[in-house]
Amino acid sequence: MKAIVCTQYGASEVLQLKEVEKPTPNNNEVRIKIYAAAVTPSDCAFRKADPFMIRLIYGLRKPKYSILGVELAGEVDSVGKEVTLFKKGDQVFGVSPNSFGAYAEYMCLAEDKPLITKPANATYEEAAAVCDGALTALIFLRDTAKIQRGQKVLVNGASGAVGAYAVQLARFFGAEVTGVCSTKNLEWVKSIGADKVIDYTKEDFTKSGQTYDVIFDAVGKLSFSICKGTLSQRGIYLSTVPALGTMLQMLRTSKFGSKKAMFTAAGLKQSKENLVFLKELFETGKIKAVIDRRYRMEEAAEAHKYVEKGHKRGNVVLTPQH
Repeated sequence: MKAIVCTQYGASEVLQLKEVEKPTPNNNEVRIKIYAAAVTPSDCAFRKADPFMIRLIYGLRKPKYSILGVELAGEVDSVGKEVTLFKKGDQVFGVSPNSFGAYAEYMCLAEDKPLITKPANATYEEAAAVCDGALTALIFLRDTAKIQRGQKVLVNGASGAVGAYAVQLARFFGAEVTGVCSTKNLEWVKSIGADKVIDYTKEDFTKSGQTYDVIFDAVGKLSFSICKGTLSQRGIYLSTVPALGTMLQMLRTSKFGSKKAMFTAAGLKQSKENLVFLKELFETGKIKAVIDRRYRMEEAAEAHKYVEKGHKRGNVVLTPQH
């Protein structure tokens, strides 16, 4: 089978299309014929080993897992003899947060991992896209911030993959949603559910005098210190980037003060239940996939370059051509 292989850390050119052995599922695994995989900033970070902490977990000198890709959608091609949850031919979507592997024509995944049948009305590309962004936004808003109906929520980076789903989910949970984005994305962010939009190139929301119950920095460009004055009395600042400053503020605000800084390792907290929740929202039209660009598998390096520019609108999807 063909796969995008990354045998060393570095620029996007380290991603190489190669012929590798097709995996054989273990007794508790399914083999998935991949039709779509998301290309994310996290993928780029793992490719570069930036931050350095990645090397301590996934290989000091070279990647422990040579095939990147976490979010996926495809068709079950083969099942291990102990598998009971899936059968050959099932159309599925999910994530492989521990060993990656989605940048390939086939991959194996244990049946108890975050993997379920995809929404009936979703394409493979849409299903993979929902895994990227929506799962993260759900953990941050519902589980970490405990979002409540009627709260005022601001999403910084509202046109990105996490931000676009955060806008939709916050609206679903009954919040009043303000999206912060660039000029060209203002109307688009409104169209996916934002009640208000702020053009960050023209206005600094931290100086507007408005306060918010939750500020979700979906792109990690701000800090608790910058946003503190814009939080309500018991407001929460969320960041998707585990910067040292955020971690220190988390420790401090957990002990002192009513305003809190919070981060969570969303990728390690995913479950089938979360996928079922998002599947139902997609099937009932409560959320929709937001795909910016699609690339063929052999164009993975170009996809990474585009994602690293930091201007994508929603998701970027890699599509193996079987």
